[in-house]
Amino acid sequence: MKIYTIGFTQKNAEDFFERIKQHGVKRLIDIRIHPNGQLSGFAKQEDLPYFLKELADDCGYAYMPDLAPTKDILKEYRDDDNWERYVTRFEALMDERNIPQALNPDDFNEACLLCSEATPEQCHRRLVAERFAKHWQDVEIIHL
Repeated sequence: MKIYTIGFTQKNAEDFFERIKQHGVKRLIDIRIHPNGQLSGFAKQEDLPYFLKELADDCGYAYMPDLAPTKDILKEYRDDDNWERYVTRFEALMDERNIPQALNPDDFNEACLLCSEATPEQCHRRLVAERFAKHWQDVEIIHL
């Protein structure tokens, strides 16, 4: 199983959609707290289904807020920049939400987790993908 991740910041629309298209992503799974935020630009929730259909070989779109941190967890991280505390709190939240046991792994094969961070190192999309790999068999994570 391949699970991709991508952040939309520091990418223009052409680069973003070409990466999705070139890797044959079947479904973009939006795991942001604010999918229609002001800073989302071309990656607004209301626009993504159209762009994915037209620019990325009919790639599907789904919004899964249960894979996002809470506003409180994100605010605390932005205030104190303590990545380790963020990871601990986010992992506890995923346990509380029964992630990934509550999900069907088939829904994530050749899917791409979307967040805003430009790189995966300090982003919850990496934590989610790694959690999937830990609990599901034969998961390959590819950061776009």
